[in-house]
Amino acid sequence: MNYKETLEYLFNSLPMFHRVGAAAYKANLDNTYKLMDLTGHPYEKFKSIHVAGTNGKGSSSHFLASIMQEQGLKTGLYTSPHLKDFRERIKINGVMISEEEVVGFVEKYKSNFEEIQPSFFEMTVAMAFSYFAKENVDIAIIETGLGGRLDSTNVIHPLLSIITNIDFDHTALLGNTLVEIAGEKAGIIKKNVPVVIGESSVETDSVFIQKSIIEDAQIVFADKVNLVEDVEMINPFLMNFKFGNYNLSSPLAGKYQLKNLVTVCTAIDLLNNCTDIQISPKNVELGVRNVIKNTQFVGRWHRLNESPLAIADTGHNPHGLSIVLKQLEELQAKTLHFVLGMVNDKDIDLALSMMPKNAVYYFCKADIPRGLNQEILAQMAQKFGLNGSCYSSVNEAYQVALKNAKPEDVVFVGGSTFTVAEVV
Repeated sequence: MNYKETLEYLFNSLPMFHRVGAAAYKANLDNTYKLMDLTGHPYEKFKSIHVAGTNGKGSSSHFLASIMQEQGLKTGLYTSPHLKDFRERIKINGVMISEEEVVGFVEKYKSNFEEIQPSFFEMTVAMAFSYFAKENVDIAIIETGLGGRLDSTNVIHPLLSIITNIDFDHTALLGNTLVEIAGEKAGIIKKNVPVVIGESSVETDSVFIQKSIIEDAQIVFADKVNLVEDVEMINPFLMNFKFGNYNLSSPLAGKYQLKNLVTVCTAIDLLNNCTDIQISPKNVELGVRNVIKNTQFVGRWHRLNESPLAIADTGHNPHGLSIVLKQLEELQAKTLHFVLGMVNDKDIDLALSMMPKNAVYYFCKADIPRGLNQEILAQMAQKFGLNGSCYSSVNEAYQVALKNAKPEDVVFVGGSTFTVAEVV
């Protein structure tokens, strides 16, 4: 098979959560362990940092990878989902795995896949770990896919675990309360492995503390360590601030990136204190400043157009969405043109109830099976006083929004990762 045929095989043969939803979720690690046996337990051959959480785990993983690269470490980065190209999930020093590597891995183990019948995510984890081991990375930043305890990435024994925050998402699979969800995320806390919790919460702190006691793991709550000082928004896409010993300038701007960077810097300090990896303050600052260049990170407060200003962001659950909407409000656009597409297995009513009433909406459907029909979305939105027009594709909706927007307006594209993927 060539690369295109290989992707078609993977997408069509292996259940893929981000396309079909819960039917692709495996509530155990059985297949992952079979794949690890098959590939020679590659995760044992490199150091790693494990990152979980409801929001911010993708941004935090990219910041960490960029910092490690600036320190001169050969750095693997495993994230999901991808936006444009499957290979975005697996990178070394910001460079995607090659098409040849993808084809070679699938060809080598195709008959085994047919026997084991892994999910798409389980297979991808095996591919990433095998590639990182083969390429002798110094360290790999591993982002969980969903949850933690039963996530396929949870076979690793990392130098450090990070849980960014807890909020409601994937409740059908992870639990209907924050305590239940925190219990699933806490599943990545390992014996004698220090853990950083990004955001403390009265409701969930005890879950993490109890798990850390059981595992004899040092625990640090990042938001209790130091205060952020001298925050300066240079423009919507550049933010300066001071945290501890670090003077940071981030091209990923906004309130939620402040929280992510507090978590990341706390994690670096803990690494320096507890492991043989030593990261200098200078390289932390360079890593933050160069995160987009070093890792090719897109999709978070991503500038699509200058005039009118157009922005895309993948935030979609209540916590992530609330922060993005607050940032949009602070732009004080004369008119907000909102290109909105959502998936059909989320709490759509809750998300719609949060949306600004005075925006002009362009309802659309992302090109995946889980995409919610634009006419149904528009009908649901009307119950919350949200009005606009319907479009059969994200790109058509975006182009019409751009055409309608005046220079003093803002165009925003969001609602799901897959909506954003079609315009970045």
